[in-house]
Amino acid sequence: MVSRAQRTPFGEWWWTVDKLTLAAVGALMLAGVVLSLAASPPVAGRLGLEPFYFVNRHILYLAPTIAVLLGVSFLSPRQIRRLAIVVFAVSLVMVALTPVFGAEIKGARRWLIVFGLNIQPSEFLKPAFVILVAWLFGESAKRPDMPANAFALALLLGVVALLVMQPDFGQTMLIALVWSALFFMAGMRLIWVFGIAGLAGLGLTVAYFTVPHVARRIQRFMDPGSGDTFNIDIATESFMRGGWFGKGPGEGTVKRLLPESHTDFVFAVAAEEFGVALCLALVALFTFIVVRALLRAMRNDDPFNRFAAAGLTMLFATQSAINMAVNLHLIPAKGMTLPFISYGGSSMISLAYAMGMLLALTREQPRAAYLREPEPEPAGSAA
Repeated sequence: MVSRAQRTPFGEWWWTVDKLTLAAVGALMLAGVVLSLAASPPVAGRLGLEPFYFVNRHILYLAPTIAVLLGVSFLSPRQIRRLAIVVFAVSLVMVALTPVFGAEIKGARRWLIVFGLNIQPSEFLKPAFVILVAWLFGESAKRPDMPANAFALALLLGVVALLVMQPDFGQTMLIALVWSALFFMAGMRLIWVFGIAGLAGLGLTVAYFTVPHVARRIQRFMDPGSGDTFNIDIATESFMRGGWFGKGPGEGTVKRLLPESHTDFVFAVAAEEFGVALCLALVALFTFIVVRALLRAMRNDDPFNRFAAAGLTMLFATQSAINMAVNLHLIPAKGMTLPFISYGGSSMISLAYAMGMLLALTREQPRAAYLREPEPEPAGSAA
């Protein structure tokens, strides 16, 4: 047992951290292992690898993931800001180098090989970017004379320019949406709403006419007969094939047909083998984490803590929603992982970094009555 009267770092963390959110994240990690067992062996077989290659690596990635999640959750807001500056600077340099030195996969360069490991720098850039933007908006709220909004806009444009060079329009859209949401929270004027919407529309139009694979994805979404929609059709059918309670573990066929069944389409595999009931349970877990984190963020009086916690929550929520919406054919296909469920070391560790910061920022302020040393009894009192 950890006593409330003991002022140790672990004791203070234990009594102030949001244990329910921590448990919900742990449940997602456990679900990720189960679904990796279900979805990845056929992919490994097609690539000529040992059947449980991706399962073993997924479990191996859990060690640094849990370590990062718990370690970062101990940090103070000031330490979080300092770490974010370092992570952002390193990630930004790596993102800038990726178009030059990265391996080309499906027409894009998003990965770097560092010490024999494949790393996607943009995954680590996202949470650090959110922290820095939240810091700027928080300073703007406290000191209106400071040009923090202009710095935040410059930061967004710089990051977007580097991501478009890869090109990675999925991450670009995700970062732009979170930035816009934080800007809205900071009290932007109506003219900015139309300006940002116009820029987003212009960017999408330019991408449609200049990037062939973006045009193909939008065309296939708007008109399925205009191209190959096999992957999306199979993913969508999996929800009908599985019904409410699924065909049973190992009985699905979607994973044998989809090339990214262990990453982009793991939600479809879950639907076929475990049914819509499990998919709804996963949605409930994501919703619980998001709603609880937003409520705790709203109760925080510090502008930076409030903006940062809300931004990290929206990053987590938007990425989850995009992955599930693609599986349901509600939006054009995007290469976006399902947090803590999909296979991918960069994704899992970067999400652990983000959620660790969220847990740190939403910790309850320790009450003195719990953390102070017990007062000595007056002399002569009864034993």
